Amino acid sequence: MFNKVIVVGNLTRDLELRYAPSGTAIGNTGIASTRKFKGGDGQMKEEVLFVDITFFGRTAEVANQYLRKGSKVLVEGRLKLDSWTDQNGGKRSKHSITVENMTMLDSKGSNPSDGGGYNQGAQSGGNSYNNNAPSNQYQNQQQNAPAAPAAQQNNSIPEIDINDDEIPF
Repeated sequence: MFNKVIVVGNLTRDLELRYAPSGTAIGNTGIASTRKFKGGDGQMKEEVLFVDITFFGRTAEVANQYLRKGSKVLVEGRLKLDSWTDQNGGKRSKHSITVENMTMLDSKGSNPSDGGGYNQGAQSGGNSYNNNAPSNQYQNQQQNAPAAPAAQQNNSIPEIDINDDEIPF
């Protein structure tokens, strides 16, 4: 089976970083992605998708260092169904994304909370980080290191042109 999700959007909150007993970094946050379309009545409508995302390993640490609420990011990963029982005994569930690859899309210095950080921007290809997942065949093979700019990678991710007016933040 094949389970691959690619979402471009803005983080809905700052990353919450913690460490598993094994020492693996785990980062949790959310992403919001907006779609504008013309409805049946001819009026422009907007649909916003909110999804929780989880980063692991070095990708979680890099995301925690450079990303903040509102940061624009492209994430690739696996869709996962989380299920639990609430306090009233009811069954609850939600979908989330386990991130395997991340590309920061903010232009350098555009996020004031990152201190003019490391992000290079979508025009220069952004910065990509991956979780070194063996199931991802076209990821950069370097372990725990930033991938080459997207323009230089031989992968199947198309360049995406997103208008800032389409983002809800």
